[in-house]
Amino acid sequence: MSADSPDRVTEEAKNAEQAVMFANRLEKQWKHLRKWARRTGVSSFRLYDRDIPEIPLACDLYTDSSTGEAHLHIALYERPYEKEDAAEERWMASMREAAADILSIPENRVRTKLRKRQRGEDSQYERVSKGGARFPVDEAGVKLLVNLDDYLDTGLFLDHRPGRALVHGQCAGKRVLNLFCYTGAFSVHAAAGGAATVTSVDLSKTYLSWAMDNFTLNGLDPGKGILRMEESAADARHAFVHADVKAFLAWAFRAGIKWDIVVCDPPTFSNSKRAFDTLDINRDWPELCRSALALLSPGGTLYFSTNSRSLKFDPDLVGGAATRAGTVIEDISESSVPEDFRNRKIHRMWRFILP
Repeated sequence: MSADSPDRVTEEAKNAEQAVMFANRLEKQWKHLRKWARRTGVSSFRLYDRDIPEIPLACDLYTDSSTGEAHLHIALYERPYEKEDAAEERWMASMREAAADILSIPENRVRTKLRKRQRGEDSQYERVSKGGARFPVDEAGVKLLVNLDDYLDTGLFLDHRPGRALVHGQCAGKRVLNLFCYTGAFSVHAAAGGAATVTSVDLSKTYLSWAMDNFTLNGLDPGKGILRMEESAADARHAFVHADVKAFLAWAFRAGIKWDIVVCDPPTFSNSKRAFDTLDINRDWPELCRSALALLSPGGTLYFSTNSRSLKFDPDLVGGAATRAGTVIEDISESSVPEDFRNRKIHRMWRFILP
């Protein structure tokens, strides 16, 4: 399609119209959320999430705590129809320019990505480039490193901010286990909140190293490096364990190890060759919850979260400690999604409290 063809002219006019719509919505959200962010001490938050159906974007603002500079991360959700790559790139360029202009952020601090449905091995953590610089952002008194360039996700799931604050406020003197820990945001909050021990488990050494860097950034002891699960029981205060979560749960049960708080926020699907078994959360969630509950001390708490829309939660399927007299099971999904997320179903979260 030539630059002056009728189809190209029509495309450019449509792009310009949608760019104005996108900019207007961003401006409205910014005026509202900046007051909330200032009041609550939030420096990084979601500005836009498919608010306009024709503009299927997620737009997050991150503020570098070391420089004060604002960055935008704009992800294009997979469209339900095919669109020529060159046309998509032109459309994204229009949206990027509009966002940078309305928020007065230089375009070199605006990153754009295509977000596809999870497929295949480790798709949640798929690398899309190399060499992107990490920078710290502030969250409720702790600093967390993000990378807006190299992966589809940035290293920090903004929608779990209330859950991290909840754990932070409840973990003083407690033993905390963070399963599928990713870059360790929950772990950092637990350690900063005075947890007696924090054990972080993930199948990716890259993200375990990132989690350790987050600990160091906050002046927290990162322990003895990345460990095998057999080494973690004898480790010092904090342990970062390279293991498949299913295998770790079975080993910890046999070893008789207990924790007071367990956080379990698994990916929807993983078929990594490094894993003990394929993970399909819609199938495996009862087993995961049952195994995690078996590691809780009396009065302990399990936080289980999922972003799967099709998971049908039924505590009777969990069995074990979930059906024990006195066990409390609460759906805390509404309070666990922050104000900046228009999509109130971005994730769901349940709290199990043992007697």
